[in-house]
Amino acid sequence: MCSALGQKPTPQVEWSKPGSELPKGRETKENYGKTLKIENISYHDKGNYRCTASNLLGKASHDFHIIVQEPPRWKKKPQSAVYSTGSSGILLCEAEGEPQPTIKWRVNGFPIENHPFPGDVMFPREISFTNLQPNHTAVYQCEASNIHGTILASANIDVVDVVPLIKTKNEENYATVLGYSAFLHCEYFASPKATVIWEVADEAHPLEGSRYHTHENGTLEIYRTTEEDAGSYSCWVDNAMGKAVITANLDIRNATKLKVSPKNPRIPKSHMLELHCESQCDSHLKHTLKLSWSKDGETFDINGTEDGRIVIDGANLTISNISVEDQGIYSCSAQTALDSISEKTQVTVLGVPDPPGSLLLSERQNRSVRLSWEAGDDHNSNISEYIIEFEGNREEPGKWQELTRIPGEETEAVLSLAPYVRYQFRVIAVNEVGRSYPSQPSDHHETPPAAPDKNPQNIRVQASQPKEMIIKWEPLKSMEQNGPGLEYRVSWKPQGAPEEWEEETVTNHTLRVMTPTVYAPYDVQVQAINQLGSGPEPQPVTLYSGEDYPSTAPVIHGVDVMNSTLVKVTWSSIPKETVHGLLRGYQINWWKTKSLLDGRTHPKEVNILRFSGQRNSGMVPSLDAFSEYHLTVLAYNSKGAGPESEAYIFQTPEGVPEQPSFLKVIKVDKDTATLSWGLPKKLNGNLTGYLLQYQIINDTYEIGELNEINVTTPSKSSWHLSNLNATTKYKFYLKACTSKGCGKPISEESATLGEGSKGIRKITEGVNLTQKIHPVEVLVPGAEHIVHLMTKNWGDNDSIFQDVIETRGREYAGLYDDISTQGWFIGLMCAIALLTLILLTICFVKRNRGGKYSVKEKEDLHPDPEVQSAKDETFGEYSDSDEKPLKGSLRSLNRNMQPTESADSLVEYGEGDHSIFNEDGSFIGAYTGAKEKGSVESNGSSTATFPLRA
Repeated sequence: MCSALGQKPTPQVEWSKPGSELPKGRETKENYGKTLKIENISYHDKGNYRCTASNLLGKASHDFHIIVQEPPRWKKKPQSAVYSTGSSGILLCEAEGEPQPTIKWRVNGFPIENHPFPGDVMFPREISFTNLQPNHTAVYQCEASNIHGTILASANIDVVDVVPLIKTKNEENYATVLGYSAFLHCEYFASPKATVIWEVADEAHPLEGSRYHTHENGTLEIYRTTEEDAGSYSCWVDNAMGKAVITANLDIRNATKLKVSPKNPRIPKSHMLELHCESQCDSHLKHTLKLSWSKDGETFDINGTEDGRIVIDGANLTISNISVEDQGIYSCSAQTALDSISEKTQVTVLGVPDPPGSLLLSERQNRSVRLSWEAGDDHNSNISEYIIEFEGNREEPGKWQELTRIPGEETEAVLSLAPYVRYQFRVIAVNEVGRSYPSQPSDHHETPPAAPDKNPQNIRVQASQPKEMIIKWEPLKSMEQNGPGLEYRVSWKPQGAPEEWEEETVTNHTLRVMTPTVYAPYDVQVQAINQLGSGPEPQPVTLYSGEDYPSTAPVIHGVDVMNSTLVKVTWSSIPKETVHGLLRGYQINWWKTKSLLDGRTHPKEVNILRFSGQRNSGMVPSLDAFSEYHLTVLAYNSKGAGPESEAYIFQTPEGVPEQPSFLKVIKVDKDTATLSWGLPKKLNGNLTGYLLQYQIINDTYEIGELNEINVTTPSKSSWHLSNLNATTKYKFYLKACTSKGCGKPISEESATLGEGSKGIRKITEGVNLTQKIHPVEVLVPGAEHIVHLMTKNWGDNDSIFQDVIETRGREYAGLYDDISTQGWFIGLMCAIALLTLILLTICFVKRNRGGKYSVKEKEDLHPDPEVQSAKDETFGEYSDSDEKPLKGSLRSLNRNMQPTESADSLVEYGEGDHSIFNEDGSFIGAYTGAKEKGSVESNGSSTATFPLRA
């Protein structure tokens, strides 16, 4: 308690402990601070305490000394030890308490005074042994006591002489990383003290050198290991009682290597950063390899950040939408069982510069001003340039325009200005990332007016009628006017004439002038003027008055026929004075009047071809052969075309015909084939006949010899070939010919029949799809019908599919007479017909879901002769699309029914292949069965047949 006396005001009392602090949390102050209370007092709370009282008149203090008593506690206990005979040792024992404890020693529980040893020295806090003997072996006890209690500590002293005992296991395997230290252990017990010697196994001398060090516990440390350090080592422990040895094996592993890429990247703000840590480690250590990432020494969590912006996936670190806070040193660390390594990379985040600041205008002149500013933060990317913009009141007020650019190391510029403008400036900084925001605008600066510095540019003339000049020019921009009251003084005179200039002043940028002559040259000049004066002396330009149409026509010298579709026309130029303008070129008009083949006249359809420039000839292409034409030539200028020349009449000679319109094999037998064809769409002359060619083909690239037949009768439309091979595929080619030669061929493929087969011909008849069964009336015995199934909404020619129905002649009537009148047979036929129609409908639906197959492969396999030679000729390159058959065309060859076969089977009379569709998507083969041995397969559009009752 601290009682303070004094006059008012009442003194304030404070407690302190000089040299230390009051007990934290355990002290309380009572009685207005006069009483200090300490709870749970301890030995450390002893010492001096000071009470200080103070008021306005002064202060006084008083010290208190606190003594805290406690039972003994150990400062140092005696330690057990093993000694050899004749050695020395010491036992220490220290305790503290209040009051200070007394120390007593005991041996095996008895006071040490009862067991004195010669040479031993005893003090209260220690026992010093000299010349230890085996009888020193005992339990020594230290007893510390005061009035508050007693404590006891024991230590075992063993005096023994034994052969060294190595505790480390023999043949222990160790490993370290190349360049690191290796530790080979040899823990031992020996009494008396032993020496430890390490040797390379099988060598008789100790390890020597600064890289080898043997620790007191027997461990061998090899510094900066190399590959040569791998191998076996021997540890020898030797004392007066004997020796012991163990062997240790050392393996050297490759050091772990790291490479972080990219190295020291510079990433623009808001972009994505991707770091990759490539590691290499010894194959024995791969299973212990662990990679981790850190930034500025702080390790990332394995899952990155909570918002997912930073993602760590093993060796990859990805940071999305990078910010300035992400800048720093990133480390990839690799940890294995034997080594660890880190690789760093400095990540620099780039940003656009901060806007320049503190814009200042100085050195104000009529046409210049100095602008200076302070650079903003460049955000790790040097400023490459500054863009100075201005806003003027003369041209689009409120719109900022670029005035100039200066290098990034400059922070001021002298700006060239235009007169009569009120300026305001701002500056933008640019670095490799982009542009800064614009600075705050500068103060205003206004320049005084002046006369124009330039005249209008791009002076030109337009004319919509002869003798007219509409003079136009580019007006001066607002920033170029230099003052108020801008006008234009236009002057003109005939070129080379001594006449005075005519002039007129206008406020707009166009002037219409009429001249006495057509397309005459004039010198024209335009000068800018305002209220303060005129612009510089203008330079005259040459302009022409308005043009008129040419007044004369060229004279045609001749038309040279180059070939049946091309002619060359030559003409004379019209006189320059009759052009009445700038000659643009000449125009040829031509039209066909009649065909020389049939003499039929044609209505006048004029074709036009223009040739620019001054020329006297031109080629007219794409004419029809064997025809009569009329042709005229006229000149034209910018105004238009002049009068036509007299018509020149010429005729084109004959040419080669186009290919025949079609080629069909209408009948085949085992050694004959009948072909039919149509006239070419364009004969291009008098038809002299046809060239028919054919050759054997097969499913390989081998082809037979090409045979030729000249059909010299132009009106002939079919041909019967004989002496063909049975069951053989042929390809036929047909060309139409005139006196000029033969045209492009058309081709067709077909196969002859085997023994006993019969040819067919075609008769077409329609059937309505809405009928389930349609009776077909046979018109001609032995002929073939093509049945078209149609939807009622389609046109008559929109065949959905075709199938071939063969009728039989009287030679087969006997096969059916005996059963044709039977009811069961009629029912069977109706059922088969109904089933067939259903199957056809299903096939049609499936076909619509599928695709077409191409016949191009067959054409590539067996190309037509002369196809390659046909390329680059006048009539163009030959195309296989010309050979494709018409829809529904019949190209298969029918087989005759053998008399010995059953007449009840329908499928045995079908011949077509097993495919369902032909190349154009129509149905085929709906009634086909298995092919008979020796049957031949026709091309992709073949149609199967089946027998009907005649």
